[in-house]
Amino acid sequence: MTRSAGGGAPTRLPGDLGLVAGARVLAAVSGGPDSTALLLWLVERGVDVAAAHFDHALRQGSERDAATVSRLCARLGVQLIVGRRLEPLASGSVQAAARAARYQFLTDALAGTGRELVALGHTADDVAEGVVLHLLRGSGLAGMRGMPVSRPPFVRPFWNVWRADIEHFLASRGVEALRDPSNADVGRFARARIRHELLPRLEQDRPGLARHLWGAARAACRLQAEVEEAAARVPPDRQALRSAPRVVRLEAYRQLYGRLPALSRRQLEAIDQIVCSGRTGQAVDLPGGLRLRLEARRLSIDARALARPALPALVERPCSGCEDPRAAHLRPGQRLSVGYRSPGLRMRPLSGSSGNRHPGTRKLQDILTDAKVPRHLRDALPLVFADGRLAWVPRVAVDADAAASPGGPAVHVALEDTAAAGSDPAQMNGP
Repeated sequence: MTRSAGGGAPTRLPGDLGLVAGARVLAAVSGGPDSTALLLWLVERGVDVAAAHFDHALRQGSERDAATVSRLCARLGVQLIVGRRLEPLASGSVQAAARAARYQFLTDALAGTGRELVALGHTADDVAEGVVLHLLRGSGLAGMRGMPVSRPPFVRPFWNVWRADIEHFLASRGVEALRDPSNADVGRFARARIRHELLPRLEQDRPGLARHLWGAARAACRLQAEVEEAAARVPPDRQALRSAPRVVRLEAYRQLYGRLPALSRRQLEAIDQIVCSGRTGQAVDLPGGLRLRLEARRLSIDARALARPALPALVERPCSGCEDPRAAHLRPGQRLSVGYRSPGLRMRPLSGSSGNRHPGTRKLQDILTDAKVPRHLRDALPLVFADGRLAWVPRVAVDADAAASPGGPAVHVALEDTAAAGSDPAQMNGP
C-alpha cells in the first residue's frame, strides 16, 4: 500500500475537522483511496481514532483487503476491528443490502469500542453523484443533499473534499490505495454509470456542473436541517400533523420511525394519506416487522402481530347487585368461558345510559370501534362467553340476553387480571 513519495511538500486536505473535534472516532476503512486518506488525515490531525473494516464477501479475494488495511493500521499504530459478512444478503438491491450490512457492523463496532462517532470517507464527488442518483429516482429535499453531512453517530468529514485532491494527498505521502472493481462496473451499478458516463458527459457541455450540484446539495442540507428542527417540534398528534406543512409532516414520519433502512417515498406518502384523510385504525406496514397505525388522536408504531397473552381466569360469585365497573352481572345458570375474538361475533348490548335493552344485535367490530379500542389490540382482548355466545366485552359492553335482570339474582363475573389491574380496553389507545 506504500511506495516512494515524489518531491514537494505533502498535500493538505480541507476536511471538516469540526465534525470530529474532541471526539473518540471510529473510521470506516475499506482500503480504497477515500477511506485510506480519511484515516491518514485523522491521524495527522491528532484525532483519537480507531479503524473498522468490513468484508462484504461479494468478490473472490476480498479477504486480502483486510490484510492490507491491517498493515496500514499497524504502521500508523491504530486499533483495527475487522468483520466479514457470514449471513446471506437481504433480497433486493445488492448494493442496498450490502450497505445495510456494513452500517450494522459499524454500529456494533462503535458500541463495542465505546467510541462516539463513525467517520465515513464520502467525498464531494460522492455528494454530487448522490444528488443525480436521487433526482433520477424522484427524490425530494432530503435526497437533494446527496447524503447528509452528519447523521449521528455517522459523520462525513470529507463532504467538501474532491476526489482529485484525495489522489494528490495520497500520492504526496507515497500511499497506494486499493481499487474496488465494482466502482467501475457500469453494467451493474447505477452509481458507477453516473460516475463514469453520465456526469462526464454533462461536464463536457456544462463545465463545473459537479461543483454546482455540490453547491445545491449544501443549500439543501441547510434547508433540510430547518425542516428537521421543525419536525422535531411536532408531536405524533393527528391534528398537529395535519396543521404542519407537508414537507415537515413527511420528516416527522421519518423521525417517528427513526430506524434503518429509512422509509421510502411510497411509504411516507401512504402514511401522509391516512393522516390527512384516513380513518382511525388504518395502518401502513413498515420495514423491520413494524406497523404504523392511526389511532383516535395520534400515530403509533408497534409490531405487526401482537401476541395473545394467556387467558385470564374467570372469577364468579353470587351478587345481589353492586357498582363495580370492572365486573358484569350475568344471569345464573349459564356456562361461562373466556376466549378471544373470532370472525362474525355479534351481541345485543345493553344501553349504557338508560339500562334499556338494545333493539338489535351489533357486530363486535363496530362495538370496539365505538369504544375506541385500537385495532392492533382487539385480537388480544379477552372476551367472556355464555353458553358459547358473546356475553361480555370487559369494560365495554354486556349482552342484553346474557345480563341479569335488574333486581333479580345475578352472578358477579370478573376476569382475574382485569380485577387485579383495573385494565380498561377503551383507554388502551393512550392520550
